[in-house]
Amino acid sequence: MFGETAAPGVTEVGRFLWTDPDKEFGGLSGIDLSPDGRTFTAVSDRGTLWQGTVERKGQVVSGMTVAHKARLHDARNRPLDGDSEGLALSPDGTIYISFEGPARVLAYDTPDGAATALPHPREFNTMERNGALEALAIGPDGALYTMPERSGQARRPFPVYRFRDGRWSVAFSIARTDTFVPVGADIGPDGLFYLLERDFTGIGFRSRVRRFDMTSGQAQTLFQTATNTYDNLEGLAVWRDATGAIRLTTVSDDNFKFFQQTQIVEYRVTD
Repeated sequence: MFGETAAPGVTEVGRFLWTDPDKEFGGLSGIDLSPDGRTFTAVSDRGTLWQGTVERKGQVVSGMTVAHKARLHDARNRPLDGDSEGLALSPDGTIYISFEGPARVLAYDTPDGAATALPHPREFNTMERNGALEALAIGPDGALYTMPERSGQARRPFPVYRFRDGRWSVAFSIARTDTFVPVGADIGPDGLFYLLERDFTGIGFRSRVRRFDMTSGQAQTLFQTATNTYDNLEGLAVWRDATGAIRLTTVSDDNFKFFQQTQIVEYRVTD
């Protein structure tokens, strides 16, 4: 039940311990990479955005160099305190951030500018304040996908909301069959919906990544870890490396605790 599993062709590439002397560094809950995996954008759950370059030795991450840090603002250009969780980057440069409390999605033309609030559906008002919009992804057509960390009941499916043509709808749902909850998502270059899930066992975290065909609903588990294999993985970026393989880049939220770490963990998927 608590063992580690991986699908055929799914292997860990490496892990990197990311540290930074900036006192605001930490709590990273969302990450996105450029299509070639060389630059990153990451968001902290205390309202800071980090951008820079990914250093690699061969296939393995060897450094994360920060080039810019920004404090997120609301639509009135007031600094935000936090609850920023999910991150998605549009090809036109727009930065989308999802929030837990209250549940909402904001858009930024520039990291340091005022936000533009996306329409707010009534369903967002009923979400748990500490279990709302953890995951955010963007499709090739510009549609946004988000989902709550908590569905409200142990067996209630997780709705995946889609924002397209100026309105929200439920694109599909994901069955809730165990104790894992969604914390990060991305649309891969293969058009599939990739979901990072987390389970706190009482002594540590387990992590799982699954991918879904958004038309048929067919799902595949790519990997599932044992407790304490990694820290609290929360952010997921999916891209294609130089060999043509799918690469999964994850980042852990250290909760600003001295006994936790900010880890970059990467897996390679060859089909």
